[in-house]
Amino acid sequence: MPVKNPKYIFVLGGVISGVGKGTVSASIAMLLQSKGYKVTSLKIDPYVNVDAGTMNPTEHGEVFVTADGLETDQDIGTYERFLDTTLSRDNYMTTGAVYRSVIDRERALDYGGKCVEVVPHIPLEAIRRIEAARKKHKADITIIEVGGTVGEYQNILFLEASRMMKLKNPGDVLNLLVSYLPIPSKLGEMKSKPTQYAVRTLNSSGIQPDFIVCRAERTIDDVRREKLSVFCNVRPEDIIAAPDVASVYDVPLNFDKERFADKILKKFGLLAKKRDVREWRKRVEGVRRSQKTVKIGIVGKYFGIGDYTLADSYISVIEALKHAAYANKSKIELDWVNCGDFEKDSESLKNLSKFDGIVVPGGFGSRGVEGKISAIKYAREKKIPFFGLCYGMQLATIEFARHVVKMPEAHTTEVNKKTPYPVIDILPEQVDLMKKGEYGGTMRLGSFPCVLKKGTRAYAAYGTEQISERHRHRYELNNDFRDKLEKAGLIISGNYLKKNLAEIIELKDHPWFAAVQFHPEFQSHFLNPHPLFVDFIKACLK
Repeated sequence: MPVKNPKYIFVLGGVISGVGKGTVSASIAMLLQSKGYKVTSLKIDPYVNVDAGTMNPTEHGEVFVTADGLETDQDIGTYERFLDTTLSRDNYMTTGAVYRSVIDRERALDYGGKCVEVVPHIPLEAIRRIEAARKKHKADITIIEVGGTVGEYQNILFLEASRMMKLKNPGDVLNLLVSYLPIPSKLGEMKSKPTQYAVRTLNSSGIQPDFIVCRAERTIDDVRREKLSVFCNVRPEDIIAAPDVASVYDVPLNFDKERFADKILKKFGLLAKKRDVREWRKRVEGVRRSQKTVKIGIVGKYFGIGDYTLADSYISVIEALKHAAYANKSKIELDWVNCGDFEKDSESLKNLSKFDGIVVPGGFGSRGVEGKISAIKYAREKKIPFFGLCYGMQLATIEFARHVVKMPEAHTTEVNKKTPYPVIDILPEQVDLMKKGEYGGTMRLGSFPCVLKKGTRAYAAYGTEQISERHRHRYELNNDFRDKLEKAGLIISGNYLKKNLAEIIELKDHPWFAAVQFHPEFQSHFLNPHPLFVDFIKACLK
């Protein structure tokens, strides 16, 4: 039976961005789901961008693609991995998308000639979208994560949406502040003042937090907990510790120790149903006991931002590899390999020999292409297990064409429009879009079916002939060269039959060499790892 009145939890951030709201939101959602409730999660990004597709990964992190083809924030992927579910375009909105909807409705006279104002119409549109997502997923509880921090001007309208919903149905809406408590090294003391200020800022928007989740290097102590309680008007038991942990999958277990989900349900006047987190706990504890370690090199280019190296550009790939390692009862050691290094010094390719397996993830453009191709050639010749994703599949095809089929100038027309051997070429339907400069939301996006060839590695991994995977690309293996490539030993083991598009390639005489045009990492979940990643890691462990 669904709850009488749907419930909503707004997850807001304080002090710094990147504080972990996505993991907190996903963890709460998983715990509430474990109590027997239907839960869905939304992400609000306060950018004027209509979607995440045009954002550079080093600036915003990975672009996650939903099954129905929307380019979204990486937190949508986090929600799917924790909830073991499939979300939709309804679970994501940006400021740009909200404003566009309001303007389109105004142009269509949907407001009946009234003055259309920023307040209340923008917050009301956000609320309408929240309701649409709840209805689509038939959720008892909907969790809404608002990106950034409460002090940012661009978040005001979404805070207003929370305030309006709470005013209308006070018992059905909770506000949760995830705030950072720094421990300056020279002071050696956890400081609560930034969080106090964040709460006062939130109060100025007409919102009082029901919970404060305290992100910090260590667990919050009783002294700081009491101080926050007094100055922030939150009960001590509603101040939740969220210290740094070895794995994000430890977070829900830590929350469970504090009976966080039970506290939320109590505020909503709901009772826990007969479910628990035993399966999740078993998987986490199994990882801790693992004796084997597999070492994987990720050869990419979206790592650097200033003086820092970030992993967010490939977060779904990283998590999929972890899931697969856990399924193979092993730990994983990941190393970031800048493909540009191989273009500067070919001798550095020898460093790849230390890895049990090599992954070339997705990407775009000419930067680092030759370095990636060199890495793929090294993996092929040295018999190191190799897994190519999207652009990684295209570059693996180019490498094979150049060095096995003996077409030295083979390339993708994305990089070299004049190549005599365009083994990778733009999809026909993309040509006019590119000429018009229509880049946003126009790639081949979302889930498409694929038929697997029996007797292949892909078929053995999936254990079925029919699959469906998510895509994000404009270029594809050129069928004009398919016969030559196959005669030389390239196995095309997966096809999109409707348009005769190659989806998976592999090599026979190799420990494990496969590449896919799609993004299997988007469908890997903590308790349900992706079969291709599982098979790849299994080969790496041999």
